[in-house]
Amino acid sequence: MSSSPLPPPLQQQRHPGYEEERLRRVAEQLPCREVQAGMLLSLMGEPQQYSLPCIFIYGHRASGKSYVVNVLLKELELPHATISCAECITAALLFEQVLLALFGGDAAATLPRYPSLSDFVRIYRHHRSRAPAEQTRYIVLEKAELLRDMDANLLSVLVRLQELVEDNLTVLLLSELVWDTFRPNTGCLEPLPLHFPDYTKAELHQILSRDRHPSYSADLYASYIHILLGIFYAVCRDLRELRHLAALNFTKFCEPVTEGKAKESDTHKLWRNIEPHLKKAMQTVYLREVSSLEWEKMQQVETETGPLRGLSAHTHVELPFYSKFLLIAAYLASYNPARTDKRFFVKHHGKIKKTKFLKKNEKTSNHLLGPKPFPLDRLLAIFYSVVDSRVAPTASIFSQISSLVTLQLLTQVSHVDQLDAPKYKCAVSMDFICAVSRTVNFDIIKYLYDFL
Repeated sequence: MSSSPLPPPLQQQRHPGYEEERLRRVAEQLPCREVQAGMLLSLMGEPQQYSLPCIFIYGHRASGKSYVVNVLLKELELPHATISCAECITAALLFEQVLLALFGGDAAATLPRYPSLSDFVRIYRHHRSRAPAEQTRYIVLEKAELLRDMDANLLSVLVRLQELVEDNLTVLLLSELVWDTFRPNTGCLEPLPLHFPDYTKAELHQILSRDRHPSYSADLYASYIHILLGIFYAVCRDLRELRHLAALNFTKFCEPVTEGKAKESDTHKLWRNIEPHLKKAMQTVYLREVSSLEWEKMQQVETETGPLRGLSAHTHVELPFYSKFLLIAAYLASYNPARTDKRFFVKHHGKIKKTKFLKKNEKTSNHLLGPKPFPLDRLLAIFYSVVDSRVAPTASIFSQISSLVTLQLLTQVSHVDQLDAPKYKCAVSMDFICAVSRTVNFDIIKYLYDFL
């Protein structure tokens, strides 16, 4: 079965109503996204035509959704309002931004203090009648998944806003989630979905190679991007993160060339110089717990004093909130005797004699003996005691325990088929758990039997 041929470049596709020069500029700014831009432009139609009421654009993070839409609307000079739902935390702010962008400050000022959906529709229709649309107006809502947390009927109104305001208007919803997670129980008009796939490795190479340093040849930068993707592509396919990593580490890659120890063609020497550095940088992909300036300072410290230590002190604390408390509970369960749980974790435990609590024959530290196994029910009991907020025993909590095992922060010591009473051990060091505890303002020393 032969694959379908690729569509021609954007400027060669037939899009009547738009100048060829503008389409050419759009195509130059959208490498590896000409297919999606052409499909979206076909759905939008000519500027004066009525477009679809709502188009739902979805795809993973950094797949070019917002960029493609904004380039099209700005370069083709189409009237639009681009709004981030993360910034407009209420429907009132969203209504204000839409009216401000499409009709100006006077329209936004006519909104009541607590506007309803009907207020917004009424004011929009009033200003639409005073300024009829010569071209299709577009409302772009980024991070549209946050609309689900606003008014119950807001999403149902937005997908059919064209009908309600009787205007040549299209709403573009941009999200990382699929439409199935949006659909209200009461039902609503279905928007037309448009998927943006992830960039392939070849496409990422093509895009990142365009950012080459002016002081070096294009071939050198292309070989650097090839090395970078060879290390990071398996764990990170986010274009923005890869672009940040490429800019941050290029100086280290060119260091032998700058110092005269290698030529640009000595790819093998450059590879050996940068490989260990990139592998250390891979430990902090997405985390950004150090700034670019701090990272460069850490590089200098590594060169002058020895191996880099800064990252290893940061990476382990980047866990979900409840996972941190689960790990803390696991550490306490591994290093505290079970008989001490009542003393540490029960608020109204009554009087416990110190002679009974501290056994005289226990001369060896539990930390020297190593972690001891504990059952799942003890782990959860300690977890619910140390976490401040009340947490229901949901599947999410149990899945985070599995994730800690996968990350080798916990070790399952019972058999996998032993579902009724699984047992675990905590596999992290004292320094590790103290660093994790500091991130959630929990003083773990007060709860350790060895430090009484």
